[in-house]
Amino acid sequence: MNNKSQLLKGSLEGCVLKIIDLKEEIYGYEIARLLKENGFSDISEGTLYPLYTRLQKNGLITSTMKASAFGPARKYYKLTDKGVQELNDFLEAWGYLTQNINAIINGDIE
Repeated sequence: MNNKSQLLKGSLEGCVLKIIDLKEEIYGYEIARLLKENGFSDISEGTLYPLYTRLQKNGLITSTMKASAFGPARKYYKLTDKGVQELNDFLEAWGYLTQNINAIINGDIE
């Protein structure tokens, strides 16, 4: 696996939480599509569905089955209050991390 893939996988959970937050309620295939369209082209659904299960088990998201006009029922995911807090923690950590990495990369060190 290359370095880019490792970095993307390390931020995957936070990105999934943010997508669910932005869409308020969304099904798994749609999350996968949005990730692939936004730089996570190497991420498979086989990686994502265990992540959804773990997020549910940890109380960060809930799921609801809803009928679909386009085939079988779909499982829609929604953030819980705990998920919102986890997302906020991720965004804070991400901001700190990117600020410091950018400082080093740009040579803004003493």
